[in-house]
Parts: sequence; structure tokens; C-alpha cells
Amino acid sequence: MMLAWKMAACLAAGNTVVLKPAQVTPLTALKFAELVVKAGFPPGVINILPGPGSSIGQALSEHPHVRKLGFTGSTPIGKTIMESCSKVNLKKVSLELGGKSPLIIFGDCDMDKAVRMGLSSVFFNKGENCIAAGRLFVEESIHDEYVERCVAEIKKMKIGNPLDRSVDHGPQNHRAHLEKLLEYCDAGVKEGATLVYGGKQCDMKGLFMEPTVFTDVEDHMYIADEESFGPVMIISKFQDGDVDGVIKRANNTEYGLASGVFTKDINKAMYVADQIDAGTVFVNTYNKTDVAAPFGGFKQSGFGKDLGEEALHEYMKTKAVTVEYGQQ
Repeated sequence: MMLAWKMAACLAAGNTVVLKPAQVTPLTALKFAELVVKAGFPPGVINILPGPGSSIGQALSEHPHVRKLGFTGSTPIGKTIMESCSKVNLKKVSLELGGKSPLIIFGDCDMDKAVRMGLSSVFFNKGENCIAAGRLFVEESIHDEYVERCVAEIKKMKIGNPLDRSVDHGPQNHRAHLEKLLEYCDAGVKEGATLVYGGKQCDMKGLFMEPTVFTDVEDHMYIADEESFGPVMIISKFQDGDVDGVIKRANNTEYGLASGVFTKDINKAMYVADQIDAGTVFVNTYNKTDVAAPFGGFKQSGFGKDLGEEALHEYMKTKAVTVEYGQQ
């Protein structure tokens, strides 16, 4: 998906492209390269360079013939890339970086849908999703029921081989990431959040992490502020009717990639959508992107857009030509 989002706009705008897939996920991009040859693309139009960011990524950032660089990844690496691009030839840059996307669930929501979409907002692709709901704010009147119903559904999830279509939850991408997730959960417990479910590696072969739920998460806690990039549901309670209060808490982050709100009151939904400081707001849904809708973050989630007409502008230059003609 990342390959398609980045490459389509770049090619459609008339450029050639050099794409470096993430070091831990090179196979899809290499298969795509094989299909590109079969499809008849001229040599040199699409180039796939797998490898580490420290060498391949750095070389792209610093290469004098590269004039535009788009990156999806972590905020610290994004800052390094931006610095490198500025040094050599002042490359144009677009960055889609980290997130801690808030999902606000009001008492007047469709509970069945809010539970279903809330689970997918966190656990889709084992939480390895830049716009995953990093923190759920649930109105006090429905909080306990919501948590109970989420846990009941999690217990039904089938864990196993992700190539089996009946499986709900696959393994994490690599061991170091799994270990980081376990440390993340330990930090939550130490700070006093309530571990309701999960929090450890599954008792089976492979890098499987139990779907995890924390409640009683306070704003000052590490897990309230930091992205896990894993299957960890972080739930905080907010007072009934305190719309402005929960918006303030949701915005109290250096990230601004995505967000969501569940309520049957469309005026409330639109008010929240207007006030939330994030590049995408989902109303009564989540993870539903569209090729025509521009996608990108605010604050330290980066700048520039993938998808939509705006994505084309990332890979084009605007030139003004003034011609004077006729008799003086």
C-alpha cells in the first residue's frame, strides 16, 4: 500500500522513481519490480533499491540528482532525512511520520459499531499501522460496558498464520519490535495503568503478541503519549458531556496524523472534526481512506500529502512564463 501511495503520484506527475522499501519488508516491492518488467515499463522508470536506511536511504537523501524525496516512517528518522535533504541540494520533502491518533467515543454512539470499529482501529495489521488509534477516549457513562464488550470480542480473535483468511491476528514483523512492545506494556503497568487483557507474548511458535487492553490511562503516562505501533488498546475515560475537555486532551500531543469520533449527533461530530488538530478525521468509521482524499499529518506527524490531487503537486513544479508580444 505504501509503495502504491508514493509511486502512483510520482509516476502520474511524469517522473521516474527510485523506491527504497523498509528494510524489514522488501519482498512486496521486489515482486512489484518483477511485475513492472512484465508490464513493459521502460528500463530506469521504476527502480527498487532494498537495504538499510543508514546506507541506501542516506544515499538517496544526499544524492545531488534527486530533487524530491517522500518518506513514510518514524518522526526521528524523518527529522534526519529532512536535515540531509537540506544540506546537499535543498530537496523538496514530504514526510508521513509517527502518530498517536485519538478516537473519541461518546455515550450516544452506535455501540455495536463503535466496538467493532474501535477494535479494528487498534488491531488492524497487528497495530503496525501509522494511523492506528493510539488512544481511545470513552465517555464515562458507557466506559465499563465498552471495555467489557471489547475484551469479549478480543477473546474470540483467532491468532495464527496471516495468510490464512480465517485468522484475525498475525505475528509482529520482527523480534526487536515484539520485544519493544513487551517493554511498552511493562511501562504501562509500572505507571499504574490497569492491564485488562494481554500484555505478553503468545504461548506459541512465532512472534505473536497478545491483543492488549489498558484502562485507567492518565494523561501524564508514557503509554498515553507514545506510539506503540502494535496491538495495544489504550483507553482513557472522560466525564459525561465534557466535549471541549476531551478535545483538549486529544490535542495534547505532538502528533496530528489521524483521529476519529463516534456519535449519532452529527453536529457534535462536525464540531469535534473541526477542533481536532489532525490531518484526517474519521466520523463513525475508521481506517477508511480513499484514493481521492488527501492524506497527511500535522505537527510532528509531518507535512505534505499522499493521495488526492494534492499528492500530484508534491511531485510537480510550478513555473510561470511571461510573454510580451505585439507592437510597442
